[in-house]
Amino acid sequence: MASVRGDALLGVVGEVVAVAVFADAVRRDCVGLSRKVALLSHLFEEVSEFSGSSSSIGLVHRGCLSDVLLALEVAKRLLLLGRRDRTPPLDVSRENFAIKFQFVAWQLEKVLGNLSYDYFNISDEVREQVDLVRTQLKRAIERNGVPNTKVFAEIHRVLSYTYDGEGGLPSSSHAGETQIDNKGDIDFNLREMVFIVASITGKTGDELLQRLRKSSSSDPFKTDKTNAKSRNIVNTSSEEIKKPDLAIPEDFRCPISLELMRDPVIVATGQTYERSFIQRWIDCGNHTCPKTQQKLQNLTLTPNYVLRSLIAQWCVANLIEQPLGLANGRLRRSNGSYLEDEGDRSAIEELVRNLSFGSSDTQRSAAAEIRSLAKRSTENRILIAEAGAIPALVSLLSSPDTKTQEHAVTCILNLSIYENNKESIMLAGAMSPIIQVLKAGSMEARENAAAAIFSLSLVDEYKITIGGTPGVIDALVDLLEHGSARGKKDAATALFNLCIYPGNKGRAVRAGILGPLVKMLVDLSMVDEALTILSVLVSHQESKVAIAKANTIPILIDLIRAGQPRNKENAAAVLLALCKKNEENLACIGRLGAVIPLTELVRSGTDRAKRKATSLLEHLKRLHKV
Repeated sequence: MASVRGDALLGVVGEVVAVAVFADAVRRDCVGLSRKVALLSHLFEEVSEFSGSSSSIGLVHRGCLSDVLLALEVAKRLLLLGRRDRTPPLDVSRENFAIKFQFVAWQLEKVLGNLSYDYFNISDEVREQVDLVRTQLKRAIERNGVPNTKVFAEIHRVLSYTYDGEGGLPSSSHAGETQIDNKGDIDFNLREMVFIVASITGKTGDELLQRLRKSSSSDPFKTDKTNAKSRNIVNTSSEEIKKPDLAIPEDFRCPISLELMRDPVIVATGQTYERSFIQRWIDCGNHTCPKTQQKLQNLTLTPNYVLRSLIAQWCVANLIEQPLGLANGRLRRSNGSYLEDEGDRSAIEELVRNLSFGSSDTQRSAAAEIRSLAKRSTENRILIAEAGAIPALVSLLSSPDTKTQEHAVTCILNLSIYENNKESIMLAGAMSPIIQVLKAGSMEARENAAAAIFSLSLVDEYKITIGGTPGVIDALVDLLEHGSARGKKDAATALFNLCIYPGNKGRAVRAGILGPLVKMLVDLSMVDEALTILSVLVSHQESKVAIAKANTIPILIDLIRAGQPRNKENAAAVLLALCKKNEENLACIGRLGAVIPLTELVRSGTDRAKRKATSLLEHLKRLHKV
């Protein structure tokens, strides 16, 4: 097995990020995947440092790195398939990108989970970033239905055997084009999925099927009547397409996709669409109704409960597996049971009406009740959002009543915990009023506004949107400096998450973030948080210059002398980033007597601290030789 170094992984990350300008139909998924991969660059930098200083890497760990490299290569191939300028042009109906993205996300999340972070001396802050990426990948997997992990695992295993470990996947000019008949012992839907995945990897479907059969003692593709429904490999629309004798009622089809709707929603013109398709239409900047071409007066998507119930009944009557999460209009719990929600739904709808049309006292009371309900469970968060509460709550963020405003922003925070609600909150125009609450609300409201910004910014796309909204970073920096203890922590968490996106680092520095960070370091209050944010900022050239000018170098050296072990480690990491390719900063730490504490850190620090300190001492030696 060839050895895989961190710089090879970084190289593929660069290639992934360089793939741009995607076809509109898959742009959102492609951009999201690209950004998730970009967030892994810090992980691979530390792997590169380790592999550069280690004479050998164990066989098991080399295998893990090879798996990561394979997953990155497959992700790159998928993004190349989604390019707008691709030849031949992308055919979304033929190349089922939902399954492709599900497989790529599953594979990447799996290999990241198998890495030994202790073995590679990965820092805590980088581990947190990787955990964030893995969480986002899991959500992306779930958005496309329940994956058949058994089949995915077999495909990944075979690809691992045939992968050469040096950045190459076997290519084929006929990838995904080979057709085979629907005979034999392979379930048609699973066969279709194999062909779809094959088109990512550059293998033919027949080749991958043959390798899978040979490599598996128990064929995962044999049809099993007892668990066919649980596989859920393709969506209902794909399932019914395989039944040409069954015509779908026209009213049950989405006007955009022409497929059976799973989550029908009504737009401002009164037309009904599948939520995911109309949402993508809007996300691409279209503010007209696709069917009537009329301008949408608002972007609210109202669930069509009646139609959804009719679709569910039609599925039962025609023995078609119902869309994921639905059964006779009911919501499915995570454990497979159903939520008996009719009473809850009626009560919540009444509360939402009170939010919109009640007196000031009624609105305050309804907001308080929804705040409590949204805190309790995912099911409540789904029902509250489906009842149309989000636009009403956004309006109440501007309420002159302090308590109503406080309840409203906390409701937004609680609802945002459910991934699908984040999009609805952003589309409802919540950011501007949240910023106003962050600037001028009660302290509790400001704390929860900062926490809501953090929750929303967990979506990579929203790091850019939120960070670019005028006033948001300034307001967070102000809370970081003048807020309560909890407010400062909420602001620090939100700022750290936003600054993962490079474009926000300069904004944070220009907003004055270094003032409160330096104060935290000097006062020894929230030192961990301050160093963590500095470790993210210092990778940006403008921020790096500003950090050095803020007189942080003497403070960082003092922390290396007398700080806690973790603080010493993080301080050394920030110092190393400041001094790399900067002789002025390097000479400065030499004049300030950093050699002695760095030498002591090499002797008694954590493994990561030892590596950072050793590297700094080597840089100092080279400087003195010049």
